[in-house]
Amino acid sequence: MKTKNNLLKAGVIILVSLLSCTTKTEQKKQEKHEKSKPNIVLICADDMGWSDIGCYGGEIETPNIDKLADRGMRFLQFHNTAKCFPSRACLLTGVYAQECGYDKTYTNPIQNAVTLGEVLREAGYRTMWSGKHHGKENPIYRGFDRYYGLKDGCCNYFNPGVKRDGEPAPAHKDRIREWCIDSTMYKPYTPVDGHFYTTDYFTNHALSWLDEYKDEEKPFFLYLAYTAPHDPLMAWPEDIAKYKGKYNVGYGKIRKQRYKKQQRLGLIDERYKLSDPTFTPWEQLDDTRKQEEAQTMEVYAAMIDRLDQNIGRILSKLKELGKDENTLILFVSDNGASAEVTDLETDDDTAEIGSMARWSSLGKDWANVCNTPFRYYKNYSYEGGINTPFIAYWPKEIKPNSFSEFPGHFIDFMATFVDLANAKYPEEFNGQLVVPYQGQSLLPVFKGNETHREQPIYWAWSKGKALRHNNWKIVKHGIGSSWDLYDMDKDPTEINDLSEIYPDTLQSLDSLYEKWYSKYYN
Repeated sequence: MKTKNNLLKAGVIILVSLLSCTTKTEQKKQEKHEKSKPNIVLICADDMGWSDIGCYGGEIETPNIDKLADRGMRFLQFHNTAKCFPSRACLLTGVYAQECGYDKTYTNPIQNAVTLGEVLREAGYRTMWSGKHHGKENPIYRGFDRYYGLKDGCCNYFNPGVKRDGEPAPAHKDRIREWCIDSTMYKPYTPVDGHFYTTDYFTNHALSWLDEYKDEEKPFFLYLAYTAPHDPLMAWPEDIAKYKGKYNVGYGKIRKQRYKKQQRLGLIDERYKLSDPTFTPWEQLDDTRKQEEAQTMEVYAAMIDRLDQNIGRILSKLKELGKDENTLILFVSDNGASAEVTDLETDDDTAEIGSMARWSSLGKDWANVCNTPFRYYKNYSYEGGINTPFIAYWPKEIKPNSFSEFPGHFIDFMATFVDLANAKYPEEFNGQLVVPYQGQSLLPVFKGNETHREQPIYWAWSKGKALRHNNWKIVKHGIGSSWDLYDMDKDPTEINDLSEIYPDTLQSLDSLYEKWYSKYYN
């Protein structure tokens, strides 16, 4: 009897040992699989024009972004929604803003959709978000392990909160903005550090997380959502000094310089005609106005310069941690340069442009320059409002100094990351049905494969409407306006309206658009 019991015990021990070994083996396989997945860093600028960075034709010093472009891929026809919060909602969810409830307001929770954080965390990623949200919910409750930043749309760069002793009152738009550090929300958020600057601090927290989780086997997703160069235009004096006098030559000369540089870089060819300028002739401005306009652009340039410096800090940290070779880095802007001007009654007009006490805006004249060679600016569905500089950098996977005219959209990020991480996209979340993501994976484009856009792209923001299908685009702006029709293969800067030449094409695209539009609006 004892012999049988001993044999039985031995069998149990062996079985447990085998199960334990199998479990450990499977665990090691899983850890190895997770480790092989690439890290993802998604960087979003705010209200930055297509030609502002060096690798897209700008004179602003952006060596770190330019390095990503030189060693990666630049897109020529990648798109946002023409406005901050719907763009960021598309980026975050992979569905149109109309689908997730962010087409008209950011004051409600995300509907019918999941976030990149929720999908990637389930796929084994550490998820981190530093910077701007422009939404209702704290990201910590929507799939992100860590969050630091502005939950609102814009704020004072030097002090988002109340006046500090010994300093002037910080300029604020219309209310104190909401700020979050992980699960804690602050309103107001008044930094103790007198050297606080949002762009720097968004990076500081990202760097601290990269150090904190450096020994983890799991990959990470870092979303860096900067507010620069959205107004208020504020920058460190030493950065502004680098551009002193640079813009005294005026709008026209800077625009022509950018256009010529774009051609030299091989970014654009003869199809990209320089659109007619909409800025005021420089010679018509008086000396005071010229000085103010030049100073405004100096500060704007300094903000982008500082943004690039901070991206350089991220790149250095990735290299220091040995994670640079297995990280996909993406850089975009949430809409074109902004023509919006905020005029505050409480603003201190005597304060220096670029300082804490003065709220300055870029304005439509410089915005026209910043979006070279395209027409219009933020809030318009023409390319100046919706075409973003988009850079994809991924060592060993993306051909260096390559270009793509694949017509993409922010909704493509979810599809791309699901593909990249072999992630499961849920059918429901928290008991609610989730609509399928609406974008298309960019991985084939990154790898240089010839790729066709499978579905049309739609736009509907404010007074602007547009549809892109194959080489054709219809677009209009304003109530009661009629459609323009452009062949984007031959005319990517939207110069020659073909609506009267191809009425059947126009009618077909109009019907397609109305079918989509009617799903969301009566």
